[in-house]
Amino acid sequence: MTAFITTLLYIVFVLAALILITVILLQEGKGGGFGDALGVAGQQTFGVKASGIHRFTMFVALVFLVSAVAIHVLNRKTTGQSSIESSLD
Repeated sequence: MTAFITTLLYIVFVLAALILITVILLQEGKGGGFGDALGVAGQQTFGVKASGIHRFTMFVALVFLVSAVAIHVLNRKTTGQSSIESSLD
């Protein structure tokens, strides 16, 4: 059963990554670069007056992050140690 869930999480992870790449590339550039990050463009980025595409991007990023953490937790339960611990041995 754990193998099925891990496989399903990997599929969700890859699909979320592909969707996230596509959605980020489809968004319009705000212009101005990092200097305007705390100005109007920064407010729109962080949720003030955010349109639907920003919310969708945040949702997909959350799915990506949750699936990555879940994959890590399931793999750690299977092997009993993290990849860092195994490289130190």
